[in-house]
Amino acid sequence: MKGKRIVQAVMILAVLLMTAGQVFGQAAFKPKAEYTMQVNVGPAYDWGVGAQKWADLVKEKTGGKIIIKPYFGSSLLAGKQTNWYQAVADGSIDFVVESTINASSVVKSLNLFSLPFFIGSYDNVDKIESGKAGQMIINEFEKGGIKFLAWGENGFRQVTNSKRPIKTPQDMAGLKFRVVGSPIFIDIFKQLGADAVSMNWADAVTAFQQGVVDGQENPKSVLTVVKIWEYHKYMTNWYYAIDPLIFGVNADLWKKFPADIQKAILDAAVEAGEYEKALARAYLDGTKSLDILKNKFKVAEAPIEPFGLAVSKGMVITDLTKEQMQAFKDATKPVYDKWIPTIGKTIYEAAIEDMKK
Repeated sequence: MKGKRIVQAVMILAVLLMTAGQVFGQAAFKPKAEYTMQVNVGPAYDWGVGAQKWADLVKEKTGGKIIIKPYFGSSLLAGKQTNWYQAVADGSIDFVVESTINASSVVKSLNLFSLPFFIGSYDNVDKIESGKAGQMIINEFEKGGIKFLAWGENGFRQVTNSKRPIKTPQDMAGLKFRVVGSPIFIDIFKQLGADAVSMNWADAVTAFQQGVVDGQENPKSVLTVVKIWEYHKYMTNWYYAIDPLIFGVNADLWKKFPADIQKAILDAAVEAGEYEKALARAYLDGTKSLDILKNKFKVAEAPIEPFGLAVSKGMVITDLTKEQMQAFKDATKPVYDKWIPTIGKTIYEAAIEDMKK
């Protein structure tokens, strides 16, 4: 009997100590008045909307304890968007909703998503992100000092130009394109016989207007936000590369948050990521994403249908067949030979297996 009482006393003491520790930990935690968030684009893009959604959900789910302010247009980095990974990793910036492309020079495996004509469908994107390859990429990503929380999406990148419809690799010859600032994109366009140049968007618009650059590549949101029809007549939907977004936080900061705050931030990131993905995919996956926006997120007004609007503004839109896309993939095989060793053959092969499931 005496032994039983001792055991009970020990258990009660343990519970009291745990409770006291939790109370002490909560009392000791003092959030900053405001946490910073890096976002490359402006608030009107699907990406920017998703970032603001996350900040709003964090405030709601933490009862106003955690206030995150998105800084759009990479204003915290003076416009140098490819510097975001290091800035978040070293704690100069707290939170981030950013492009995998803009961190691909640091985390080499992120270039998997830019292998030309490799992934091709939203089902494959989801299989990779939730599969073995996705976890391997997350593990590599987190080694630098950023906690991965959720996937978002800027979208499959399409191509527009002012000269002619693009239906075959031969149609690319002699055209000059503004591309995102990542070496693999230079290699892709060069392999297709085009000239590729990296420049910021403000310079690109001027180059379009002056005819110095013939075209560009970006996801569908560029249609409505940038009004690309003001510069280019022709668009080809070729789904050649996908640009996932990462919802993340400085790893050291993450460890300082109490468990209940961590859960709220994580839950908010997952919810905002799903919402943002639905925006990015709207009208591109039948009614699936539109239904998610309407039924799950209770969006009263559907986002604008970009392709019909673009056509009404005079654009000519070409959708490639599987056979036409295969011709482009065959033409860019040397890019695979060069970049798979950089990405990691094991990750590449894991992605292939993920997509078969």
